[in-house]
Amino acid sequence: MSVRTALRTVIPVVVLGVCLSGCSLFSSTPEPGASAAGRPSASAEAADSGAGTPGGDAGEPAPTLVRDAFAGLQATLDSTCTPGAGDCAYVLGRVNDELDRLDQAMKADPQGPDHFKEPVAWIAGLRTTLGEDVSAPNLEKHRDELVGTRDRVNTWMQDHPEDYR
Repeated sequence: MSVRTALRTVIPVVVLGVCLSGCSLFSSTPEPGASAAGRPSASAEAADSGAGTPGGDAGEPAPTLVRDAFAGLQATLDSTCTPGAGDCAYVLGRVNDELDRLDQAMKADPQGPDHFKEPVAWIAGLRTTLGEDVSAPNLEKHRDELVGTRDRVNTWMQDHPEDYR
């Protein structure tokens, strides 16, 4: 293996490791207000971002909440995991959190939840399916519903670009 090939392999791994070292992903116990995936829960993020108030904390209009939440959901589109292999807990937890965040942003949007009637209904259906149990085993059990809801919401949002641009 040449030095150039080795550097092409090692440098991205080192950069990724440095970026991840600051993440709470390595924490064994989540902070208060954090989800099982180690990141702030949707409710904590919504509270921090001012969801439910028309202007948010920074005086930004509420539509940015939908745009930002949708961007977070889109970031999960390329995330994959192997069922039963133990690597799905983070991925499915993140999809669940991003759907919660988007749901809250849509409900707080000045256009009102009726504007986002279909995605809000799909997420509500998922919440009924999951119940109160957002543990990794339950998310894996309902993986198809979770990923399917994410994909349906993504498709709906892609058909309504005025809602996130």
